[in-house]
This record gives sequence, structure tokens and C-alpha cells, in this order.
Amino acid sequence: MNATPERALTFDCGGDRLVGILHPCAPGQADKPGVVVIVGGPQYRVGSHRQFVLLARALAAAGYPVLRFDYRGMGDSEGDARSFDSVDDDIRAAIDAMLRERPGLPGVVLWGLCDGASAAMIHATQDLRVLGLVAANPWVRTEQAEAQAYVQRYYGARLLQRSFWRKLLTLRLDVAGSIRGFIRTLRASHESGGGAGASGDDFRDRMRRGWSALRGPTLLILSDADLTAAQFRALVSEDARWRDLQQRHGVTTCVLEGADHTFSTATTLEDSTNAVLEWLSSAFDGANPGRTVT
Repeated sequence: MNATPERALTFDCGGDRLVGILHPCAPGQADKPGVVVIVGGPQYRVGSHRQFVLLARALAAAGYPVLRFDYRGMGDSEGDARSFDSVDDDIRAAIDAMLRERPGLPGVVLWGLCDGASAAMIHATQDLRVLGLVAANPWVRTEQAEAQAYVQRYYGARLLQRSFWRKLLTLRLDVAGSIRGFIRTLRASHESGGGAGASGDDFRDRMRRGWSALRGPTLLILSDADLTAAQFRALVSEDARWRDLQQRHGVTTCVLEGADHTFSTATTLEDSTNAVLEWLSSAFDGANPGRTVT
């Protein structure tokens, strides 16, 4: 249990009222950074299966105060909804609110899932109060990247499934249709323009530039049973600029076996939370050389 109860708070962003929940830590622990949770997808501050609530309580109990909040136009916050790559003001307002509530904090770590991780990467270097970044299954989707991940993950696994061979041998499988679908997907995975490594000032370029300029440490959490994580891996494998970023000093990559996009089982949620706690302790209580954890 937290020594200080969590509580709701509201704060302004461009004239709109944003709503968040603050999870304070016990008194006397203000030397540790705070954590601001950046929500991904069409979610609000609770998250799928209450994942953000449980994460925030675990971090606060360990001495890291947490703020989870709703963007403008989402959940209980006012204003018009906007895309994940246009929420810099929302994130900045949340950081302002946390540091008003906990003025002794040295700064904050941004924790983001999916396009929340993408938004955190874009924003991180715009604010010197951001000390580090946790990016869980970052969103880098393009049609090409999605097709590549689908070819790599779906078709290979399909050949190992007993149900596939049962349908094939009993003639209940549309072989011609399946082959046509595979060819379309394979062709899309190799088409240029908008794929991994493509030029242009799209959101992935902004993510890469933001992440490359971040001086603090990074924790990448990648679920091995998640298509979004597979798309991120495809981008890293094909683009040397992204590969260099992942391999640089201060970046830790944690691959969670059996985890889906939102860590929906109790085991994978606990594993992801423990990975964050271990990384926070390592990154802010001592040297953090960066490593890969499986």
C-alpha cells in the first residue's frame, strides 16, 4: 500500500482541463524521478485490463511517484481529440503538473505504450526535465512494415499449426486463395515508399530524431507475441540509423517471451513491471551501460 493515497488532479492545457491521477510515493523519497505514463491508442488513463493503474501503484510503492492522465479529447479531459504525434503540449502540461505537485523531484521518466511510446520519443528532447524513457512496443506502422511483420510472424507459424495441415489434407483450405493472399502480402512487404528506412519527414523520422537527441537512458520493452513489436524490429533490422540507436550506450532492450501488446496476463504484466523497476534502479542509482534482457 502507498503511504500517501493516490488522488485525482486537473491541470490546464491550452485552455482545456486535463484530468489525471497522481500516485505519490512515501515521504522522503523525492530524490527519485517521477514517471509520467503516456497512454497509447484509443485508451484512457486506466489502460487495458487496468494495466496503468497496476503499474503506477507498483512504481509508487517502490518510491517513484507516477502521474497517468488523459490527453485532450480522451477520457475525462476536455478539448478536441488529436493524433499521437500532436500531443507535445499535453505531455508538457502533465510534466508541469507533476512537478508542481512534487517540486522536489529531479525530473521525470516518460513511460509510453504503442503510439504513446512514439509520442514520448518525439517529445523527450523538447524538455530538459525528461531524464529517461521507457518505450513499450513502439508504434512505427506502415503498410510495408505491417506486411513484413505479417510474413515473418504469421505465415511461418501457420505452417507449424496442426489445424493448417488438417484443413489442407481434408481439402477444406482454399489453397488458391491462400496463395494469392500470401503473394499480395509478400509483394507489399517489398514495395518501396513508406516502408522501413523510407525517406521523408514522417512521424518515424521525428521519433528517431527525438530519441537520438535524448541524453538520458532508455528501456525498450518488446513483446515477442505482438505484431507492433515485430514491426519495430523490422524497422530496426532494415534501417542502420535505428539499429545504431538501439545498440548505443544507455539503451536496454527487454524482450518478454509470451507477452502480447498490452501484457494482458498477470505473469507478463508482472514481468514488464519488474523490468521497469529493475531498469529505474539501475539507471538512476548507478551506471547503466545498456544491455539486452530476455
